[in-house]
Amino acid sequence: MKKATSLTKIALQKFKKNFWGVFSLVFLTLCVLVAIFAYAIAPDNSRNANQMHLSIHSKSPGFTTQILTIPSTVNEEEGIITFFFGKPTTASEVPISSYTLLDNGISIKEYTPDDTLGLEKEYKLSNFPKANTVEEIPQHYLSDKKFLLGTDKYGRDLLSRMLIGIRISLAIGFVAVLISLLIGIAMGALAGYYGGKVDSIIMWIINVTWSIPTLLLVIAITLALGKGFWQVFIAVGLTMWVEVARIVRGQVMGVKQMQYVTAARALGFKDFRIITKHILPNIMAPVIIISAANFASAILIESGLSFLGIGAQPPMPSWGGIIKDHYAYIILGKPYLAIIPGLAIMSLVTAFMLIGNALRDALDVKS
Repeated sequence: MKKATSLTKIALQKFKKNFWGVFSLVFLTLCVLVAIFAYAIAPDNSRNANQMHLSIHSKSPGFTTQILTIPSTVNEEEGIITFFFGKPTTASEVPISSYTLLDNGISIKEYTPDDTLGLEKEYKLSNFPKANTVEEIPQHYLSDKKFLLGTDKYGRDLLSRMLIGIRISLAIGFVAVLISLLIGIAMGALAGYYGGKVDSIIMWIINVTWSIPTLLLVIAITLALGKGFWQVFIAVGLTMWVEVARIVRGQVMGVKQMQYVTAARALGFKDFRIITKHILPNIMAPVIIISAANFASAILIESGLSFLGIGAQPPMPSWGGIIKDHYAYIILGKPYLAIIPGLAIMSLVTAFMLIGNALRDALDVKS
């Protein structure tokens, strides 16, 4: 077998030999695919999986009931937008315990959790446009719905909320790391390359930012920008660049003394080209490793913010928000409502940390 001589190929071979690194990469790839096609996979494909059934709230995993769907008079949107972002919640879904066909419609008894007689309601055939006769109503508008992970305190499908909530975690990690890399690499490269007063000023900014507790700084930025989806992305990204900047600064200070950098200066290359073409490509290994760790940190910070109520706002599903809504159920006999999203957060963070460890081993030139 031909031995690899390229540093990239050698690092790739090392990474392939790391079982937990490869396993975590496969797991994260599946998570990304789930995030992209969440609404196609989720049982509840309404926007934000926000179809509520208050009569079946807090049900255990595997709970099954009959659902009568009452269509809306508003035309539902169809197409690529609804495939990726869900359908607006227009139709009403009513959990029922039994039904009776009438001459001109259907009579149903609503589901009740304590086996008491539910409220009886009648719906005319005209409410069901796809049914030409009364006998066709059950065929088109009645279904047995199974909630694999149960329902939350509002009667929403927990599995659907979890699947769509993964988008928040992955998106916050990606955007926050991207912001931190753009700022951190720029500031660290300038400080390390030019030194002197430029280094002193940038290091003063880094030290001041570093001295403020991360969560407090994120809360302050979030309150200044307002509560919301994109505000959290920006707030988390603006607090994570200092670690990247310190690492890049140290690496640049060491690399700028190398002979190939001196040769580039002698050839008259501009500083911008020397930094971007000669220095940065040779110091990216530790930056890649810290990025994996920052990805995990961003997910944890977003979950903490959502738990505090200043992250992604309802009805947008967020794993931290789901824990916030149900942490009291831990002592009320239904701990799975908080444990399931907690395990999901733990799995995602662990996967990124394992990938970071695998990358560290693979990119270590001494091993």
